[in-house]
Amino acid sequence: MTQQSPVTRLSEAEAWELLRSSPVGRLATVINRQPDVFPVNFVVEGTSVIFRTAEGSKLLQVTVNERVAFQADGWVTDTGWSVVAKGTAAEVDDPAERDRIEQLLHPWVASVETHVVRIDVDEIDGRRFVFGEEPEPDYTGG
Repeated sequence: MTQQSPVTRLSEAEAWELLRSSPVGRLATVINRQPDVFPVNFVVEGTSVIFRTAEGSKLLQVTVNERVAFQADGWVTDTGWSVVAKGTAAEVDDPAERDRIEQLLHPWVASVETHVVRIDVDEIDGRRFVFGEEPEPDYTGG
């Protein structure tokens, strides 16, 4: 009897679609060999992830190390998904572009976030999960 895997890989299109559906994700960076993760609200435009931030750790991290990972996930009843995007982060300097994005993306906490960061994604990968009980081990020996 063949059992369907509880974990399936998403196509690139499915990964982007699910990433677009999530209101919150996590920016992952490494500075001085120390990992750090920051929750952010974001929007997806084309193959870019965009978020706003204030002066501080997130902005410093992407300034020092432009290679980042971004992860979002979600679940409904008995299924879930997780998407990881990797790419190059840079602050958006063009005032018109920054103003346009600021109209689309509002801070999710009461703070002044005047910096806009765009991650140009060059790699995206995702998985879908079916939740359930842990199966019995499949022992073939005695």
